[in-house]
Amino acid sequence: MTVLIRSILVMLGVLCFGAYAKDSATENTEQAGVDWTPGLTHMYFSDWAGPRIPVWVYVPPTVDTETAPVLFMMHGAKRGAARYLSEWDQVADRDGFIVVAPEFNRETFPKSRQYQRGNVFDAEGAEIPESEWTFSAIEAIFDHLKQQLGSKQQRYTLYGHSAGSQFAHRYLLFVEQTRAKRFLPANAGWYTFADLDIDYPYGLKGSGVSESQLKAALQKDVVVLLGNKDNNPNHNSLKRSGGADAQGPHRYARGLAFYENARKNAKEYGVPFGWTLRVIDGVAHKNGGIAAASGDLVR
Repeated sequence: MTVLIRSILVMLGVLCFGAYAKDSATENTEQAGVDWTPGLTHMYFSDWAGPRIPVWVYVPPTVDTETAPVLFMMHGAKRGAARYLSEWDQVADRDGFIVVAPEFNRETFPKSRQYQRGNVFDAEGAEIPESEWTFSAIEAIFDHLKQQLGSKQQRYTLYGHSAGSQFAHRYLLFVEQTRAKRFLPANAGWYTFADLDIDYPYGLKGSGVSESQLKAALQKDVVVLLGNKDNNPNHNSLKRSGGADAQGPHRYARGLAFYENARKNAKEYGVPFGWTLRVIDGVAHKNGGIAAASGDLVR
């Protein structure tokens, strides 16, 4: 797909979303106007306990929707799912998989705790019912799309860049029952370490995650993706706090520390370590650069 066509699709999608937003809030996912032919599709998803979510789906024209792998792609802090997806469509064409991009927009999910941290706790620190966690939308969307596309895939890959990486790695740690078979967190600004001795949200102490959950997470198929040029300690969106700065001066260092901490803890627990690390040379804080070098990981 050419850059011009992709740009047009994104612009048209934004306009269509504006039109959809004016529709009744009771409109459900079974919209007569949703066109599931190959290419870019958008819909609203409401068949879960939380608010209605815009969802973008890209189906390459050459894939068999019954058998093609499915990638859930989590956008960054600016909440631009369509733009993020436009940086994945050529990769999906090349490597033959479907891309699903939920949009957790600021109108509905204004706080980072509601998106990046999965809406697990409210503003006072009380745990929210799991059915209302932002994390819980993913499995429900997967069920819906399997039905709509006739997919026989039983599992999916979960990718996130920047704020989306925060969502993806915390999903790994908090969600026990999931069909995600591989996790691809990329270039997060800061992390919840897989460590019960570090206070939440920088670690899991006080989070409610048990030792058995942590051991299971350390054995899962995870590829930590890092651009080695994402090393600006003064980046305008880099979180600065005592807990974040303790992880390293910039995103690249923090990602390495996240991985090494997990490897250390797997060894101490005596469990097989399922994670690997892929460093992408020459890439800074760019979703597109990570995407171009990661399509082979979607399966």
